[in-house]
Amino acid sequence: MSNAIEQIRKVQLGNGGPLVGVQGFGAMGISDAYGETDVAAARDTLEATLEAGVTLIDTADMYGSGANEEFLAPFVAAHRDEITLATKFGIERRADDPRYRGIRNEPAYVKSAVEASLRRLNVEVIDLYYMHRRDPAVPLAESVGAMAELVREGKVRHLGLSEVTGAELREAHAVHPITALQSEWSVFSRDVERSAVGAAAELGVAFVPYSPLGRGFLTGAFVDAGTDLSSSDFRQYQPRFTGDNAKANAALLEPLRKLAADRGATTAQIALAWVHQRSQVHDLTVVPIPGTRKRSRLLENTAATRITLTADELSLLEPIAGQVAGDRYPDMSFTSVGREA
Repeated sequence: MSNAIEQIRKVQLGNGGPLVGVQGFGAMGISDAYGETDVAAARDTLEATLEAGVTLIDTADMYGSGANEEFLAPFVAAHRDEITLATKFGIERRADDPRYRGIRNEPAYVKSAVEASLRRLNVEVIDLYYMHRRDPAVPLAESVGAMAELVREGKVRHLGLSEVTGAELREAHAVHPITALQSEWSVFSRDVERSAVGAAAELGVAFVPYSPLGRGFLTGAFVDAGTDLSSSDFRQYQPRFTGDNAKANAALLEPLRKLAADRGATTAQIALAWVHQRSQVHDLTVVPIPGTRKRSRLLENTAATRITLTADELSLLEPIAGQVAGDRYPDMSFTSVGREA
């Protein structure tokens, strides 16, 4: 009897972009933000990504203030030709204030940030380089122009943006082709559908949803971050996951639970299947990047790529996002919807 893992299918990441597995891997939580890490289990999970056909590996320089990139470096070195490596710049942290987040987009910062990421990742070129957040005080033409220079210098292969509006995506794409747009998108978070999704579809830009499992909330892994999670878990600071908001939002999971029971699936698989089907709904490439520290969860997540929800099942999930209590972040000003409001 074979123990081979069924691999997910591949798609092209945007016009002229690399061929990647239709589901990627968000590496932030493997060593940052969600409490203590079991290093051996985390490294085994990374190996499982390639076994399952997951080839887009996503990190950022602010995850662990560079530590996440360093954690990935040995895995990247062992499998450099097999993976599409994505990282990001633009969010600055402070050692003396764990909750501080500053936004830096100026060209000189872009150039210094990429050099630091290349060094930590121990690579000569980054496959996909994102601007993590936008500082409206810095013209997009300047930021994207500096990123385009990195492509010309051979330090970066493709460009991406995160949490930008449709208008901002069009403006940036006019300066240099954008391969991927990364923003939060899930059955709980659909504000990107206001303008960003339509613009991405129009321009041939792939959409890379982060937190497609609502930072674990959609899996039922926790109910109230304030009481269920460790003091080092950043979800305690997100409004929708604590107190009355968390209680109200937990009740919204009932349709997910029902569909999961009917399908013999998990709530995570139903939530991921919904995200994958946005590709057909909006006519664009969609490559979500759920993260996990466990091999078993990774394989569970990739199995979701083989689930197709019916129109009736999708209709049960349709109202959820409009009923969610609380914002995604305490400060929404640096999100795309924050600039559209």
